[in-house]
Amino acid sequence: MNASSANVRNMLRTYGKQLTSAKRLARFRQALGGSEPENNVSKQAKRRELVQRIAHEVFENLIVNSTHSPVVEAVLSQLESELGHRYLFDYPVDGTDVQILRETEHGPLDVIGNERNKVMRRLWEITLSKVDGTML
Repeated sequence: MNASSANVRNMLRTYGKQLTSAKRLARFRQALGGSEPENNVSKQAKRRELVQRIAHEVFENLIVNSTHSPVVEAVLSQLESELGHRYLFDYPVDGTDVQILRETEHGPLDVIGNERNKVMRRLWEITLSKVDGTML
C-alpha cells in the first residue's frame, strides 16, 4: 500500500488535533474535579468494608487464640491500659458466646452485664482502629 505524503501529513495533523483536544479536556476535568470524588468515595467504601471484614476476623477468631499476632497484642494491651484490667477471652466448649474473664488477685472473674458490653464495644473499636491503621 502506497500512501502519499499529503495523506500522511493530513492524518498526522488530525491525530495531533485529537491529542491536543484530549489533553485540554483532561486538564479541564482535573480543574473541575471531574469524576474523581465518586471514584475516591468508592475506594474509601471498599477500603472501609475490607477493614471491617479483617477487624471482624481478628475480633472473632484471633482474640481467643493462644498465639497472638502483633495487631492482636496491640489491641489487647490498649484495652488493658484503657480499662485498667487484663482480660482473657475464651469460647466455651458448649459453643455459646465468647466468655470474658477479668484477671484479679483472687483469680479470673467472669465479666457480665454492662461491663461485658463496655469491654466488647471498646474491643471492637480498638480492633477496627488498629486494623485501619495497619492497612495501606
